[in-house]
Amino acid sequence: MICIEDNILRYRASAAQKFYMRRRRKCRKPRILDNPHVFNVVAYCFLEHHWSPEQIEGRLYLEGGSAVSDSTIYRGIALGLLNGLIGGHKAACRLRHKGHRRKDPNDERRGNIIISHSIEERPEIVEERSRIGDWEGDTVAGRRTGACLVTLVDRKSGYLVGGKASSKCAEPVKKVMVRTLKNKPCHTITLDRGKEFADHRSASDALGAEVYFVLPYHPWQRGTNENTNGLLREYFPKGCSLNNVTSKEV
Repeated sequence: MICIEDNILRYRASAAQKFYMRRRRKCRKPRILDNPHVFNVVAYCFLEHHWSPEQIEGRLYLEGGSAVSDSTIYRGIALGLLNGLIGGHKAACRLRHKGHRRKDPNDERRGNIIISHSIEERPEIVEERSRIGDWEGDTVAGRRTGACLVTLVDRKSGYLVGGKASSKCAEPVKKVMVRTLKNKPCHTITLDRGKEFADHRSASDALGAEVYFVLPYHPWQRGTNENTNGLLREYFPKGCSLNNVTSKEV
């Protein structure tokens, strides 16, 4: 920055830096969450209603309001823009996965079960989601031991069935699967590789449907079920006991 002192032109680096920073802020494109209205809407939906960033994006789009992507909201949460609004806790704690990242797909430690078919063998028609009767399944556990929920979601319709199993052992989980799918269209079932599905051959024989297993730590290969289980976590959070939860409540 050139200043005039005693009729002499002088350069001041500190003054030049201040002018540079001021001009730099003005020329930068404002971030979407810098808009107070958008920020307040996002904060209200996320903190008060416990909506996920995807739900907020979808609702604002449907209502024709201010457009904001889920990536922008996740980035704002990661930067701490919503911290301090919930009693000093980090906003990431309100995310369904508490801000935790997925595990390494190559770090499988739960032990192996003998599978009938890998997802790579699954018919192409299942990928098309063109028919009723292709199910994705998994369990939703409460505490490490005790009862769990068995969830089965139809890939085409999103229809959810299932129920409470007395434990996360193969036999009770298989019974819930067979009972809930017995009188429904059932062509294929795609499952996680957990040990609770070790008795999958009996379920396959009882239902007349082939069972396929996703690759280890590839939950997106049964994304419909994974998303549904995430929604159920709003009502049955990790660590809560399901032993005293009635089937009617489920």
